[in-house]
Amino acid sequence: MKPRNKRNGGRTLRHTIHSAHSKPTVCRVFYRDANASHILSQALRQTVQPHLPERELVVLAIGTDRSTGDALGPLVGTHLSEMNPSGLPIYGTLDEPVHAMNLKDAIEQIQKNHPRAYILSVDACLGPYKHIGMISLTEGSLRPGAGVNKRLPEVGDLAFTCVVNAGGFMEYFVLQNTRLAHVMKMAQVMANSIYLAWTHLQPKVQPERPVITIRSLEKNAPLPDEKRHDWQTG
Repeated sequence: MKPRNKRNGGRTLRHTIHSAHSKPTVCRVFYRDANASHILSQALRQTVQPHLPERELVVLAIGTDRSTGDALGPLVGTHLSEMNPSGLPIYGTLDEPVHAMNLKDAIEQIQKNHPRAYILSVDACLGPYKHIGMISLTEGSLRPGAGVNKRLPEVGDLAFTCVVNAGGFMEYFVLQNTRLAHVMKMAQVMANSIYLAWTHLQPKVQPERPVITIRSLEKNAPLPDEKRHDWQTG
């Protein structure tokens, strides 16, 4: 179940995370961590489960393939769609991206098709250099475009983001010159984690599939010495 989108006119987005109650980050993990998908899937499952079945989980992946850095969302949506998670609505793929020009329409369609939607918003972001590659799950909505002074509607109940490059200077140029290879690996980890979480939330719907790990994508890749993930509960 996907929105009707137009590829023409895609615009890059940079977001900030907004929560009325200033809720903390649920989970934060480096994308090259060998257990990243499982750590994130556990956090997703524990965060989403209390809202089901009263509400319906919907994935909204924001971004455009016109910019390599901002292609993270559509890549996550595409990878996840290819895994075919039964019963999980996915909005935003490479073929049908959700971006600045059609975000409002996508939100309206979700509200129409899924009136009790619990929206998982997926998006790329820029941040400190030392945080590049860090994937975060945070309770609260996204404000796409806030970092580049665009007024777009806040969206989502749960923000699923990854720092794709360093921010603070020439954001559009930085997004457009981000390594696609890195973004693809980040997107694969995020898609895997959503799929794993969904299979555990819906155990009778679909059996668990093998997960592609960063180790299989990039053998012998050196990992930073800093702590891999930051888990917060309560």
